Parts: sequence; structure tokens; C-alpha cells
Amino acid sequence: MILFEDVQHYIDKLSYLSKVEDEEILKRMEDYAQEVGFPIVGRSVGRFLYLITKLKNPKLIVEVGSGYGYSAYWFAKALSSGKVVLTDYSQDNLEMAKDFLSGAGLIDKVELRLGNGVEIAKEYKNIDILFFDHEKAKYLDSILILKDNLNSRGLVIADNTLWHGKVLEEDVDKQTRKIKEFNEYMFSSQEFFTTLIPLRDGLLVAIKV
Repeated sequence: MILFEDVQHYIDKLSYLSKVEDEEILKRMEDYAQEVGFPIVGRSVGRFLYLITKLKNPKLIVEVGSGYGYSAYWFAKALSSGKVVLTDYSQDNLEMAKDFLSGAGLIDKVELRLGNGVEIAKEYKNIDILFFDHEKAKYLDSILILKDNLNSRGLVIADNTLWHGKVLEEDVDKQTRKIKEFNEYMFSSQEFFTTLIPLRDGLLVAIKV
């Protein structure tokens, strides 16, 4: 967690003041993550995804790495029309996502796809929001493959781009190095306007220009 821990706790506390319609389902998703140690974006980032979706009013959101549907919940909740494509290697994760999203009345807004998220995403054109939360070392390769599938003014949102602060270090492991390369590419590319929000583990947000 990059922000001072007490600052992040304060943001998280604020995030829980406003109860959502499906609070019981959302709490079950969060409790499961804590119980088994499954990484999710958390409620403060979830609320940001909801806000961005409301502002963007997208028709097509594609997630590369969906787990059991926590981030997809926030995207789908904010959609007025269109769909969210969930991708994951695990059938069990997608079955859980189906159950959770059905319980929240959001299943009609999603499409569940089993397999390699990048290969699946290649099938879609005019993506309005492309969300990365898969193998961090593959972020750079993924955007190079998928950038032409983005709609004009499409958004890229990538989680864990501060990687527990390891991106600040000089002597880094391969995964951290690849995250740093992805961040540097996104900021230096003339095809994107990029910022990095120091919320939880870092959220990179870019618009295709």
C-alpha cells in the first residue's frame, strides 16, 4: 500500500459511509477476498471505477483479468447501457462472478469469457474502457497488442502500477522492472495522455489521444 497507511484507512473509511444498494453482496465479495487472500481493487478504487464509468458512459468495457467479478461489479453497476466483458483463466472464479453479479441484478450487463484475457480482448473492437488487472509483467505487451482495439478517446485503467512502492527502487526484480517499463511507456507515448493516481497500490489511467 503506497499511501501512508493512516491516509488510506481514512479514504477507505469514507468509502464505506455511502452504502450501496447491494451492500450485502458487496460485503460478501470483500469478506471472501480477506478470507482467502484474494487481491481485489478494494472499495475506494471500486468507487473510482464507478465514477469514471458514469462520466465516460461507455458501451464496451473489457477486463483483462477479472477474478470473481469485484471490479466488474463497479463497472456494471455504473453502466446505463452496454456491457462489461470479464475474462479469467479460472472457471471457478467466473462461476463465482456469475453468482455475485446475478445476485446484484447485473448479469445482463456482463459477458463471461474463460481463457487468456489478452487473446479474448483482441476479438473486440472499439473498446471504451480497457482494464488491466492480470499478470503485472505482461501489462506492456498487452497494451502494445490491444491499443488499436481501443475506441477513439478510449481509456486504459491499470491496477497495481506502484507495486507496493517497489517501482521507486533501482535494483528491482523482473516483474517490478516490467511494471516500470509499462508506466514509462504509457507516459512517454504520444498515443496516450496518462496519469497515475496513488490510490491503494497505484492506478494508472490513460486516454487514447
